[in-house]
Amino acid sequence: MPGADGVTIQAASFRALQNGVTPRICLEVASELSKKVDVPLIFMTYYNPVFSYGLEGFCKACAGSGVDGLIIPDLIPEEGSDIEASARKQGIDLIYLLPPTSTEKRLRLVAERSRGFVYLVSVTGITGARDRLPADLEAFVSRVRKQVKKPLCVGFGISTPEQAAQVAGIADGVIVGSRIIQCLEDDESLAEVANFTGELRRALDRTDAS
Repeated sequence: MPGADGVTIQAASFRALQNGVTPRICLEVASELSKKVDVPLIFMTYYNPVFSYGLEGFCKACAGSGVDGLIIPDLIPEEGSDIEASARKQGIDLIYLLPPTSTEKRLRLVAERSRGFVYLVSVTGITGARDRLPADLEAFVSRVRKQVKKPLCVGFGISTPEQAAQVAGIADGVIVGSRIIQCLEDDESLAEVANFTGELRRALDRTDAS
């Protein structure tokens, strides 16, 4: 399990394995979901399950299930050429992560190899909900913006509508993971997830309108 995963995502991954969740089941869910929504679907997974499945077969299965992109946090561009080729053949975007400690060389490499958008990691450390965003986030986004033409989406630590709105003011997209998982843990009926995502949407809409 990648070292950047915080406690919430580690626990969710462990629970999924305990309940028999497999890549094939996730693909089946994506297939059903893609018939009901118009928004792009993006899988976030680790490289080992993809490798075990088979790169070509996994990308083909993703395309057949309506998946539009892949985020593989433990895959670096230097080791991604094989799956990049398979993904491109199926019309799937492979999205790399860019941490705030990146050198200019790393920034250019990730920008060149990412398709769809670039995932900016807001903090150095592990995933998880946080009380506040890092003070230097705007400077980091600005530094990347000067060299990257693709959309920039920010993740890691965003856990409130107010934080999401703050990020939306400087980036093109907001990525929320751990907080949504916490909502699922608190209320399996999905009502809390629905309320939270609704609050996020309204906060982002207000940012767009301002």
